Amino acid sequence: MPRRTIVEIDIPAVGMSETQSGITRMKPRILGALVEPDAPTGVAALIAHPTNNFLGHPLLSPLAERGIAALGLNTRFMNNDATLIMEKAIQDIGAGVRWLRERGYEQVHLVGFSGGAALACFYQAQAEKLTIVETPAGDAVSLSAGDLPPADSLSLIAAHLGRSRLLQDWIDPSLTDESDAASRDPSLDMYDAVNGPPYSDEFLERYRSAQSARRDRIEAWAKARLGLLRINNPSADEAFVVHRTFADPRFMDLSLDPNGRHAGGIWGNARDVNYAANAIGRYTSLTAFLSQWAGCSNADGPTNVMRTSIPVQYIELGGDASTFPSTTRIWREAIESRGNATSSFHAIDDADHYLKRPEHLREAADMLAAAFSA
Repeated sequence: MPRRTIVEIDIPAVGMSETQSGITRMKPRILGALVEPDAPTGVAALIAHPTNNFLGHPLLSPLAERGIAALGLNTRFMNNDATLIMEKAIQDIGAGVRWLRERGYEQVHLVGFSGGAALACFYQAQAEKLTIVETPAGDAVSLSAGDLPPADSLSLIAAHLGRSRLLQDWIDPSLTDESDAASRDPSLDMYDAVNGPPYSDEFLERYRSAQSARRDRIEAWAKARLGLLRINNPSADEAFVVHRTFADPRFMDLSLDPNGRHAGGIWGNARDVNYAANAIGRYTSLTAFLSQWAGCSNADGPTNVMRTSIPVQYIELGGDASTFPSTTRIWREAIESRGNATSSFHAIDDADHYLKRPEHLREAADMLAAAFSA
């Protein structure tokens, strides 16, 4: 029977912006859940996300049952994308890869699940060729090649393209006042029944253009505000709120980018989630916004996967309500652009974003185990 152990992994020093805990700053560590098979094979998988708690990820035990040690790893930013700096999150992934290798695992495979896909691609791209010296905010990043040991393969499942593209696709363009969560332009409100669903081509063209414009306005403001604050304090930062961030027309109109999903998105009533106090990207800082949500983010998934040379496996979930056939096409184009680098593409029909049905979870685990033994 697989053995599950909570592990502590040392990481480099963390700053005030990354944690309020003096204990954590005194002894910086991240947590992981290692699930090992009875007879280890020397092969391990690492599953991580920029902010989600992956200690209980549903793939850990199924992988161990197939002879693969599986480490669900949390970064220092667990449950806290308000101060997430992607350039520091990859340092935590490196600590996990190094820890597994020091434990004796000869192969370490990265599994990028959901928002972890772009993180895994960013990590591997920098592990193969380190280019990052600062964040998009201009803050120095202390990374070395030793911090980022390369993995042996990448597997991408339910893979978002990256936080920057996600916000651009999900942000509500009908908001008219960034300081007023209830402000609304009815002509751009996808949740106003007058507009659909179904949504007209004319509405969608205006809608997508307005989404990009809103995201870009926030980015421009964040850069200007940070520049102003840092005139007298080079390390200054500031918190702010981004209202209404769950408004992709594909959530409600199943004729758009069709697959086997149900209407409403992945978190329940999509309109309620859009207006909720706790939703994706809701609380952030100037530096965190630029690192993860802005167009200047370094952590775009397809851009980074093109910079990798290791085998990549892509698994599409046919009933996913947050990744779509167009998502797969973008990933495939990026992955196949790598020339002779090994790649494979698979699909699990009707599987939802979280692999809730046991048969879908088993199928995903089988695909991963087969790729790791290839």
